[in-house]
Amino acid sequence: MKKTLFTMAILLLVIIGCKKIMPPSPKDDELLDGPVEGLTTAETQQFLKGDIAFNDDIFTPQNGLGPIFVANSCGSCHAGDGKGHPFTTLTRFGQIDSTGNQWLSFGAPQLQNRAIPGYTPETLPSGVGFSKILPPANTGLGFLDAVSDVDIIAMSDPSDADADGISGIPNWVNVPSYCQLRSNAISQSGKYIGRFGKKGAAYDLLQQTANAYNQDMGINTAFEPYDTYSKLEVDPEVSNATVHDVVFYLKTLKTPVQRNQNDGEVQTGKQIFISIGCEKCHKAELKTGTSSIAALSNKTFSPYTDLLLHNMGSGLDDNYTEGSAKTYEWKTPALWGLGLSKNSQGGSYFLMHDGRAQSIEAAIQMHGGEGQQSNINFQNLSESDKQKLIKFLESL
Repeated sequence: MKKTLFTMAILLLVIIGCKKIMPPSPKDDELLDGPVEGLTTAETQQFLKGDIAFNDDIFTPQNGLGPIFVANSCGSCHAGDGKGHPFTTLTRFGQIDSTGNQWLSFGAPQLQNRAIPGYTPETLPSGVGFSKILPPANTGLGFLDAVSDVDIIAMSDPSDADADGISGIPNWVNVPSYCQLRSNAISQSGKYIGRFGKKGAAYDLLQQTANAYNQDMGINTAFEPYDTYSKLEVDPEVSNATVHDVVFYLKTLKTPVQRNQNDGEVQTGKQIFISIGCEKCHKAELKTGTSSIAALSNKTFSPYTDLLLHNMGSGLDDNYTEGSAKTYEWKTPALWGLGLSKNSQGGSYFLMHDGRAQSIEAAIQMHGGEGQQSNINFQNLSESDKQKLIKFLESL
């Protein structure tokens, strides 16, 4: 009996000691990764399989990497499902207008700047327009995927009918044959609304994922079977099941949780955000339609985007485009998760499409074109109101 009590006392001391030594688990609003609430048991299992394929699968020459590539895993560009760092920036080139990419034979649309031993990395052809693209955060993508085309078009104003200086238009793109059209899809001249990527050039997350395997890692799938080096069709190097698991994982990542929502300065900052015109493009509230994943169906959420292209002025014109977008047009980026960006970016902000802005204030000041008036309105704020606005943005 004494021995049993002694053993129990030792175990209790170990447990108490471990609690004091082990750091507390991060709060839900401090993380970007994790599944959306409401998944079934089977869906949770598929989410976990996709999580492993996305974050743990490291490719080598032995299992298909390259021979030319940019990264050797999905997670290496999206640490913790957050934004990328300038070291993981992608380079896109070869298209200057809606006629398509004229440099495909030179390796376009993406530069593969690394190679396995025995091969030579690609170099950018001289005289070609190009754009640096920072890998985006992944969270909440399934909600954006489930917004109806009707709602996206309702937010657009191609001719600026309300004379507020904001137009906003969808990027109408050709859809690969392997993509399944949404039940509510709207077509324009045989093209459909793209919503993923910096210019919204990818129709859905399957296209985005298949392109990433192919263009980022040189990994071929049944969906994108052409080798980026030889340009020849080759056997798949990952299975369709794995690709679909990754797509499901991306679809069912949770939405970022806003922090300090009840803070008075955060609430005032939101009102300032709206009053100076930012919310005209960075919509505070969208809703999903009916989804095959019940946890995503008919939900109201706060991404702070309208999924539309906007003229951002000559300062952000990289002389490169995708789909029907102009070179100076960019899709409104979702602002949710903005305050956690530094966690995956080495402790500093790298904002805008290429990471050129190293603070939120600098990013606002780079807004031209349709964003110019909001930029001016921001500059005219008192220092106190500027800080409240930034405090609000950092809470997202």
